[in-house]
Amino acid sequence: MDQQLNINSPAPGFVTKTFQNNEIKTISLNDYRGKWVALVFYPADFTFICPTELGNLADKYEEFKKINVEILSVSTDTVFVHKAWFDNSPTIAKIKFPMIADPTGAICKAYGTYILSEGLSLRGTFIIDPDGILKAFELHDNSIGRSSMELLRKVKAAQFVREHGGEVCPANWEPGKATLRPGLDLVGKI
Repeated sequence: MDQQLNINSPAPGFVTKTFQNNEIKTISLNDYRGKWVALVFYPADFTFICPTELGNLADKYEEFKKINVEILSVSTDTVFVHKAWFDNSPTIAKIKFPMIADPTGAICKAYGTYILSEGLSLRGTFIIDPDGILKAFELHDNSIGRSSMELLRKVKAAQFVREHGGEVCPANWEPGKATLRPGLDLVGKI
């Protein structure tokens, strides 16, 4: 990792190539200011667990978009490998969100997901708020898949806390459930 990641600090910026909607283009993390970003790192295209995760995110993509969240998936593959995978996998063909190419591992290194001995990324998930501030992250062993429903829940909790200063979300919080105010009791159903 080139730098220490800290919650409530600016997320590392980047400019890179991406494959999206059968096009190759250049994007920047700054392009998404004003939106929430779910930055989802995965080891490689044409693998076993990765299509289950990315397919699950593709199925939930409209739900994420409805709450102002953009999903950006990242691997050390090139945009041409992303395109080949998209063209050859019905699961990956469902993906409408940007698939970021990081063949040098620079973005993975900046976020602490790069496995130097393999040239691949760990499974990492990073939630970035509309101001570019890192609000949450988790890293997984590559043999453990993630849940898009849990990611959606975490983003909703982060959004609630941002919009309701002084209130916090307890374990397993879902929209409409009681929250807490530090030093006080449960706040009624919102």
